[in-house]
Amino acid sequence: MAVAKDYYELLGVERGATADEIRRAYRTLARKYHPDVNKSTDAATRFSEIQEAYDVLSDAGKRKAYDRFGAAGVGVGSGPAGFGGGRWDFRDFAAGGDPSGFSSIFEEMFAGRAGSPHGGPGPRAAGARRPRPRRGGDAQHRLTVSFLTAARGGSERIRLGGGAGGGAGGGAGGGQSIEVKIPAGIDSGAKLRLKGKGHPGPDGGAAGDIILTIAVGKHPYFRREGLDLLVDVPLTLAEAALGTTVTVPLLTGSVEIKVPPGAASGQRLRVKGKGIARPQGAAGDFHAVIQIAAPKTLSDRARQLLSDLAPELKNPRESAPWAADARGSAG
Repeated sequence: MAVAKDYYELLGVERGATADEIRRAYRTLARKYHPDVNKSTDAATRFSEIQEAYDVLSDAGKRKAYDRFGAAGVGVGSGPAGFGGGRWDFRDFAAGGDPSGFSSIFEEMFAGRAGSPHGGPGPRAAGARRPRPRRGGDAQHRLTVSFLTAARGGSERIRLGGGAGGGAGGGAGGGQSIEVKIPAGIDSGAKLRLKGKGHPGPDGGAAGDIILTIAVGKHPYFRREGLDLLVDVPLTLAEAALGTTVTVPLLTGSVEIKVPPGAASGQRLRVKGKGIARPQGAAGDFHAVIQIAAPKTLSDRARQLLSDLAPELKNPRESAPWAADARGSAG
């Protein structure tokens, strides 16, 4: 008399395994040992043993009886009912039903074939209902674009992964490289949709999309406030006091800006409509932001000239909103 095999050992799980762990183990082994896939001489026997173990352990009542009394407690021993210890074929399910839910595994292995590899009819050949096609899921991806590409518009090339969840969003591209059009004026956090490049749809359904979340890189001297473009413009003490004209860069080309006498640090000089323009026609402005650069080193003559000039200059702190409080504290 053959010694009954341990069902948990057959499935390669612990005795305290959850139902999901048992199901995953079963599906993995069933794919491996099904006779239509595995041509080894003991494949049919191993498959029948795996099926028998799953039939018992996937049923809460049978599993409880098995844990207490062993195989005798669930009335099995020589092989699961309906299999008779012989070679099992998927045509048995086509004629009868699928108590284990294994037909879905077969469809994963042989989806799209007219019949089984050994010439028998496939799982849908005997009138089984074809699953309704479903749309694949969307895949998420973060795409960093350069400051100038985001401002002017352009394109970025990304590579899609070979399978769901991989590469640039895990689409159905199989390693495909695609070009993404970046509209002018796009901001960080904006989203672009690549239709049909996401996860493949089950049962022949349409693929999902890839959702790209845009991150805009920094620029060495430009910065943005919406569609407005800003650049810092350093001035000497003399230029700020007397006024001057400076040439500053734009996104394309340059512009001359007249700085009025008495310019202050932080003051903005605007050039209307020379900021970032969107395709719809909206455009921001360009702002030259004045930064007065006091010299860190002075010649003796320059120091003397500034010392002579100092008494002639009005104290700018006299008009500060906190001036009165400061004088009171000092007194």
